[in-house]
Amino acid sequence: MSAEATNSATPGPVSGAVTPAVPRRKSRARIDLRRLGRAALLGPTARGRLPDAISHVVDAHRAHHPDAGLEPLRRAYVLAESSHRGQMRKSGEPYITHPLAVTLILAELGAETTTLTASLLHDTVEDTDVTLDQVGEQFGEEVRFLVDGVTKLEKVDYGAAAEPETFRKMLVATGNDVRVMSIKLADRLHNMRTLGVMRPEKQARIAKVTRDVLIPLAERLGVQALKTELEDLVFAILHPEEYEHTRELIAENAARADDPLTEMADEMRTVLREAGIQAEVLIRPRHFVSVHRVSRKRGRLRGADFGRLLVLVNEDADCYGVLGELHTCMTPVVSEFKDFIAVPKFNLYQSLHTAVAREDGQVAEVLIRTHQMHKVAEAGVVALGNPYTGPAEEQTAAGDGERADPTRPGWLSRLLDWQEAAPDPDTFWSTLREDLAQDREITVFRPDGGTLGLPEGATCVDAAYAQYGEDAHACIGARVNGRLATLSTVLRDGDSVQLLMGQDPASEPSREWLEHAHTPGA
Repeated sequence: MSAEATNSATPGPVSGAVTPAVPRRKSRARIDLRRLGRAALLGPTARGRLPDAISHVVDAHRAHHPDAGLEPLRRAYVLAESSHRGQMRKSGEPYITHPLAVTLILAELGAETTTLTASLLHDTVEDTDVTLDQVGEQFGEEVRFLVDGVTKLEKVDYGAAAEPETFRKMLVATGNDVRVMSIKLADRLHNMRTLGVMRPEKQARIAKVTRDVLIPLAERLGVQALKTELEDLVFAILHPEEYEHTRELIAENAARADDPLTEMADEMRTVLREAGIQAEVLIRPRHFVSVHRVSRKRGRLRGADFGRLLVLVNEDADCYGVLGELHTCMTPVVSEFKDFIAVPKFNLYQSLHTAVAREDGQVAEVLIRTHQMHKVAEAGVVALGNPYTGPAEEQTAAGDGERADPTRPGWLSRLLDWQEAAPDPDTFWSTLREDLAQDREITVFRPDGGTLGLPEGATCVDAAYAQYGEDAHACIGARVNGRLATLSTVLRDGDSVQLLMGQDPASEPSREWLEHAHTPGA
């Protein structure tokens, strides 16, 4: 049985730190799961009837997919419950509460039925006698592929290389189907929520891997709802003193009589109502890590620094209408304006960002987006559903099992390319962490109309190897935005890059290129 799962504790505070606050919806889910754990002990219900233990999953699923068929979920739960029966978590709860919790997280994000089915079964092959072939026979190749993708490799077979090789396997599977990583992220979130019973050193080890690998992957896949909670949980474990200080700042602000964000939100609602724009104006409290970052950047925090204002509208054009009204009727901080609707971030994120100031100098950051943009901003690739379902019917995988995922971003393709050239597990593991540590991706344009996705800070050397592989040894220069440039030139988002290639096939790279290479591939 997996150590990550079997050593998880009863939901509660992380040992040595206060568990970060999470949305009430999630808190209720934890309480309900304790009750559902008792229901799980009763075993499956009569054939064809939905078990009470998955009622919350079904409710969350139907909220996003009213017409979804529930029979696969029923059958998956029955198999998972019977397979895990007798296995207990360290908390004393039935083990089935873990896949139930993971599936509920994904259901609340809007995952489709196939993902939820695989989530219920995600530990069966790893921890029970159920085989992948049985999963495939009963639930189809889609579910089999997802379950296989998140199944860990055995330490008995791989020793110390088991963890990096498991992530390599998972990364390759994610390249074929991003839903694999969605399940893994939800799995890690529940395990992080329930980490308190472990020894402090093991908590720290898991938290570091979460920080270095899982959180960057959540960011790159746009799953902000999971990313922010993971950040807070890691923060509480690895930086307990800073976490406690941040918690005190948040508590002190909550106790204040006046709230500038509430007042500014009311003013904003009035402005938009008088302009005839239908919009919701919400206050979005910053999570712990965000408050900590702002406090380090700005020093003493004021009331408006503890949250942001979110404006939700129905149409893209309304976003710009809201922006115009706010900049006309309130005092804008022009330097804070960013348009991620016209130019979305690499992780699917779209919003207008601006800020408005009060007379007393307090500044509120404002996010403006449509309801659909908000759904994608929270759930990322999870909100895209099944990438293999066409307008009319589901497209089947190719005969060789390879899938061309239309949601695969450039950074993922790049990781998949270089992992093939990193056979050593230690090299793969260290390079993966190094690449994921680079927060932002830029897009540069090639003369043939194609694009290259590169990390921020990449140079023409990186672009050459991203485009040509080892053939880039023959690169002799570049044109950036039509002008001759050295290969050491740092590229910016939106640049046009033409790489100039020599004719000598025996060309070798210059040693000084190493000083300008920032990507693992280069």
